[in-house]
Amino acid sequence: MLAADLVAEAVVRGARTLLLAVGRSPEATYAELARRSHEGTFATSELVAVQLDGYWGLPPGDPRRLGTWLERSVLAPWGIPQERVVRLAEDGSDPEAACARYTEQVARHGGVDLAILGLGPNGHLGFNEPPSGPTASTRPVDLSAASLLSNAAYWGERSVPARAVTAGMDIVLAARQVLLVVDGASKAEVLRRCVLEAPTDELPASHLQGHPDAVVVADSLAWPG
Repeated sequence: MLAADLVAEAVVRGARTLLLAVGRSPEATYAELARRSHEGTFATSELVAVQLDGYWGLPPGDPRRLGTWLERSVLAPWGIPQERVVRLAEDGSDPEAACARYTEQVARHGGVDLAILGLGPNGHLGFNEPPSGPTASTRPVDLSAASLLSNAAYWGERSVPARAVTAGMDIVLAARQVLLVVDGASKAEVLRRCVLEAPTDELPASHLQGHPDAVVVADSLAWPG
């Protein structure tokens, strides 16, 4: 699997701090890397996992918490302990303060070595909804109608929280390497625009065009040409 190969190669070359999206697109990559970890061909003992985003206002134990999804799909299968996880809080009284703490933690780790991302239906990265420019910081956001509809596939239309927190575009674009994993025909048009049209804040992922080491891995439905 190409995406898993690229992650493994990055780790061999020294990537240690990984910014990790959850969702349908990267699941197969994470599962393949878990298999390699269990075989002893993918070393995770020095990796630091950084949560990309989360819904805001969900209490501990809520199955919709994206930190819980990260635990299930990456942390437990890869054997990453809690002391090597940078979490983006999903509850509390002050989302701005939670975002500031997260930004400080990422900085203490020296930034992100590799960001593994999915592509939102409106071109968002994490929950950086349009318009989001390259300097947009880690912050609370109101989810767009497109994101609410997309996330309803996971939780049901009435169960998608309307508020979220996200790593900023500044953190995403400062990652030393970026891997954007895209699948499905529903992402074909937005991917085409993000790759081929001029960068714009209305398609946040289009700003990856200016990144010095960004790779897109797409299946034949998402990039039929």
